[in-house]
Amino acid sequence: MNRLRPQARQIGETLHSHLWLTLAVCVSMTLGVATASAQLAANQTHGFGNNQLVTFTYLQNFDCVDQPTLDLDFNGILAQSDPAEMQTPICQAVTEPTQDPTGRNIKHTAHLYVFIPMFSVDNDQNPNDAMACPSGGRPGELCGPALGAALIKFFGFVPEAWKTHPAVSTQCPDPNHPVPGTCTMHASSVDLSVTLAALGKTGPPTMPIFVPTPNHSHVVDNSRVNATPIWWEVRPVLILHQSDWPSADGSSGITSAKAMDDAEAAGRAIEVGSNFFLFFSSRLDSTGMQ
Repeated sequence: MNRLRPQARQIGETLHSHLWLTLAVCVSMTLGVATASAQLAANQTHGFGNNQLVTFTYLQNFDCVDQPTLDLDFNGILAQSDPAEMQTPICQAVTEPTQDPTGRNIKHTAHLYVFIPMFSVDNDQNPNDAMACPSGGRPGELCGPALGAALIKFFGFVPEAWKTHPAVSTQCPDPNHPVPGTCTMHASSVDLSVTLAALGKTGPPTMPIFVPTPNHSHVVDNSRVNATPIWWEVRPVLILHQSDWPSADGSSGITSAKAMDDAEAAGRAIEVGSNFFLFFSSRLDSTGMQ
């Protein structure tokens, strides 16, 4: 028995060391994830791609492309002869230019799928729940209760997209930019006029209908999860069902372009183009996604 005691003591010490090592690794991993999650810079947001979490780093301001023969303000004067149309950005869904900000054919421009939660978790009928316009908005922009009333008229409820406090997590606004309607290097208002007409909610547009930039999340194509800084065409995707909305950690909902395509084919999502472009790089997030 005396010969066995040193061996038992050695086994006990080994187990004790392994226990502390395991505990240290777990603590380190927990702290590492927390630290990495908190390390988004002021010019960064998260997105998803290929069912993984990615980080976008924005290096220029947005651009909403207007071309000489477009008439984004619907005043009957083509942009080439309408200096007033050049004085304020008109970021318009559905309308697509033929070129991106580099002058390159838009057919070759990378796609940023911007998910917009066009559902209401609680069938919200309170117009006061709609977000105010950041910094007061532009003249004539729909803000706050007026925005809420318009949304209820068009859709029957206030979508999570324009709630001051949405009931779902979104990547814009992000923790660094908590003001509704804002996101780093993004426009703070968009024109819904063509979208509403395309959805059959109004007749043909006669003037822009400016609203705050909606709460949203992002998805990129599998081939773009690691990309150098480039221009991306914003392609709004209206998500119609709460079950498709991606959770913050990506454990549920749509987190890939393939799943997005499937939802669109099933009629649960609607994708359109836009004249809205963002300039950023993309990389797989260091925290991964479990």
